[in-house]
Parts: sequence; structure tokens; C-alpha cells
Amino acid sequence: MPEGHTIHRAARDHGRVLVGQVLAVSSPQGRFAEGAALIDGRLCVGVEAYGKHLLYRFDSGDALHLHLGLFGRLRKQKLPLSAPRGAVRVRLISSSHVVDVNGPNVCRLLDPPQIQSLIQRIGPDVLRSDADPERAFKRIAKSRAPIGRLIMDQSVMAGIGNIYRSEILWRQGVHPETPGRAVDRETFDRIWNDAKALLAIGVKHDAIITVEGAAPSKARYRERVNIFGKDSCPACGHQIRRFEIDGRRAFACEACQLSGAGDCAAQD
Repeated sequence: MPEGHTIHRAARDHGRVLVGQVLAVSSPQGRFAEGAALIDGRLCVGVEAYGKHLLYRFDSGDALHLHLGLFGRLRKQKLPLSAPRGAVRVRLISSSHVVDVNGPNVCRLLDPPQIQSLIQRIGPDVLRSDADPERAFKRIAKSRAPIGRLIMDQSVMAGIGNIYRSEILWRQGVHPETPGRAVDRETFDRIWNDAKALLAIGVKHDAIITVEGAAPSKARYRERVNIFGKDSCPACGHQIRRFEIDGRRAFACEACQLSGAGDCAAQD
């Protein structure tokens, strides 16, 4: 599933070619034909990311809401048009570009009250300038759930996915199984600020990079990470523990991530 940096980058890139233009909207696959017809020929006034959700806003007040889920994909290309690749749920065409959406988990049209309801359900997004970290800390400080679960709960903190979870907590010396209520404000602020910085790097490079000063690799996803999927800790050499939190892979160095104030923060 795409992490928050991917969605914010898509919002930025799509906004540049769609906003301020009257769009031709269709559903080549046919599953979104009714919704596409309602926004076909409307002026696009904004493209926004809220965590892992995308909103394409129109002058009618409605918004196209997308959540890619595990299998969704976005394709942006310049005109002229080419034939749809695969089952394209919705196609957005401006005067210069086309955006195709394949296989999203959510593809629906929202009216203004529904838009507001969605935004209220999403936790503060570390990449948004209007995010209120206090909302996230209040939820975490009251919870017995592990911090590794809480920071991936999109209603608590939006945008962080599985790889960033392990990397951020390692960098800040916080064990993923630490109860939320055991995380003090100073530690939370470090987690929040690191997430904000790392996801911003992800938007810039279109890759997850959590190693200080590292450029993207040439691997398929161009990631540069410290402990995710690794066998040993790059800071102390201790074996990395692999386990699951809510069915998702998690990684921790139990020599460095003991009580939330370990020694691995921001090391290569």
C-alpha cells in the first residue's frame, strides 16, 4: 500500500496539470460511469492529500475521493491520448495531460458534508501545514495499544505506513511494543518531527529514504532504509527482531530500542 509521501507527491503533480482546467472525466472500465458523468466538464479547483486519501475537488463543491489500497495505481502522462492500460476505473483529461486510476480500493464522489466527514475521521497528517499534532498525542497518551500500532492507525496519525513505522521508531530509539501511554510528550514530538522530515524527503525523491544523506538506490522502489527487512542493526550490529503487529511486518533492534530513549537516533 502506498505510504503518505506517495499520495502527497501525486497530489502535487496532479494539481500542476489538472487544477484550473475543465476536465473530461470518464470511466473506461465502466464501474464509475455514473460518478464520472457528474464531474465530466467541471472545473478542477484543487487536488489534496489527507494521509493516504486523495481528493480531486471541483467547482460544483463535489470531490472525487480515491484511496489506492494495496493494488491501486495512478498513471500520469502527456497528451495525445493512448488506449487505457488495464481496467481504468476513472480517467481525468486536461488540455495537456491524462491521469488514469486503476484498481483503487475507494473511488467515489463526495458532496461537501461527506468531504468534511471524511476529513474529520482522518488523523492529523504529518505532511499537511494545517495538521495539529496535539490531536495525535492526546489519542496516544490515553492508549494502552503499542506505539507501533498507533502511529499506523490513520485515525490517529495519517500518512505513516509499514516501512516508515519501523524506521522512525528505530531512529528515535522507541520500541514498537511500547504502550502509547508510556510515550511522553518529548518522545512523541521527536517521532512526529522525524516523520514529517522523512516523508518530506520521500515526496521530494519519490522514494523512502531514511538513511542520513543517502540518495535513492537503483533498486525497484529506490528505498534506502536502516532496519526494515535487514538482519542486523547498522548502529550496534545486534540482530534485528522480526515480528508482526496486526498482521504487518515490524522490525526492531532490541539493543537500541529499549525504553524510548535509545542510542540509534538518526544514525546511518
